[in-house]
Amino acid sequence: AKISKVAAEKALETYIKVVGTELRKTGRLSLVGFGTFTCARRKARMGRNPKTGATIKIPARKVVKFKSGKTLSELVSRM
Repeated sequence: AKISKVAAEKALETYIKVVGTELRKTGRLSLVGFGTFTCARRKARMGRNPKTGATIKIPARKVVKFKSGKTLSELVSRM
């Protein structure tokens, strides 16, 4: 893109902030050709600490899911 690292970092931070704001408001953001971001709830569950083997409770939380759009998927499949 021929921009400085500082400008690229600022652009990426702004993009992430806008996506996060929209997901908080509506729970969904579609970018035609690129893909769709959605919010989902992950249930609480039991897990295992890989270091100690102890059983731990993993709390419920919101997660972001992404499904690539047709254009992006086609680009990747041609690689």
